[in-house]
Amino acid sequence: MADTPGHIPPFRSSILPRGRSLTYPTQRLFARLYLEGMSSGDFEPAFRELLGSRAPLSSSTILRLKEDWRAEYTVWRTRPITERYVYIWSDGIYLGVGTEVEHSCLLVVIGARSDGRKELLAMELGYRESTNSWADVLRDLRDRGLEAPLLAVGDGALGLWAALREVFPETRHQRCWNHKAMNLTDKVSKRLQPELRHRLRAVWNAPSRKECELRRDELAGWLHGRGQDPAAETLFRDWDDLTTFHDYPAEHWIHLRTSNPVESVFAGVRLRTNVSKRMRRRDSALYLVFKITQRLELGWRPLNGGLTLMTLLLRGARFVDGIYIPADVDRPSDPGEEVSAA
Repeated sequence: MADTPGHIPPFRSSILPRGRSLTYPTQRLFARLYLEGMSSGDFEPAFRELLGSRAPLSSSTILRLKEDWRAEYTVWRTRPITERYVYIWSDGIYLGVGTEVEHSCLLVVIGARSDGRKELLAMELGYRESTNSWADVLRDLRDRGLEAPLLAVGDGALGLWAALREVFPETRHQRCWNHKAMNLTDKVSKRLQPELRHRLRAVWNAPSRKECELRRDELAGWLHGRGQDPAAETLFRDWDDLTTFHDYPAEHWIHLRTSNPVESVFAGVRLRTNVSKRMRRRDSALYLVFKITQRLELGWRPLNGGLTLMTLLLRGARFVDGIYIPADVDRPSDPGEEVSAA
């Protein structure tokens, strides 16, 4: 007769015999699982069965692994910067870490290399997105070798743009359309918000700067007609910095219109940090988020268009409404004439 459930023999691993002590590679494996979202409290009951009662993953083991992450972060944040970066995306991320009255802010910079790949450039702790805090981050990058990027993408935080004008005055600015959309929707009634978002998408997806302005004016008229004058005024604010992307390759517009390269990364970070609720100290949180971001960096999407477009940009090529204009062409002979893109 088959064994009843009460007579099923206990599990025995043929890979990890009972009683085997924790080796350093095994601890590193646990650290990898920790970064993927498994709480340290989950390790002991799971691995006590595999490795025996003499080998629990203690809190001191986790502390040693976090100390390794601290050392890796220290080396990373002082490394020389030798690559050329065409674009940067900057944002302040609030994770609600620590016991301080003010929530900790991570000042994050991601760069697009000359081959189109994205890379984490800076991650520093701060309390707010002030001009001085951002200037310290940008100056440190500059002093370690970062050349002025062609374009910086960010939200409406005044501190970032003031710091950029001070440290990299030649870098152009692109305001994030997602943040503009949030500012606008906050100013209208809920019943108008779905239609407003639909119309805004049509504005920033316009194929040219002229068409973008036409759609903006139509949206402003729609808002005025519904008594939403403050929202209409907000639409025009910082307009030039909202449309800078038209002077860059159309293949890059999807990457440049928003600060999503930073926001999407930290959606993954929040998922992992929220699972284990382990964010108590600001410095420990910084090292953990740094390691998680390094892990996520492996899957970051490179810019469309590849090396050819990036090379053209670094050589000073001109783009009008996303279309490459050869050096010997002043402008298309006909406004509707297509100039072949690279």
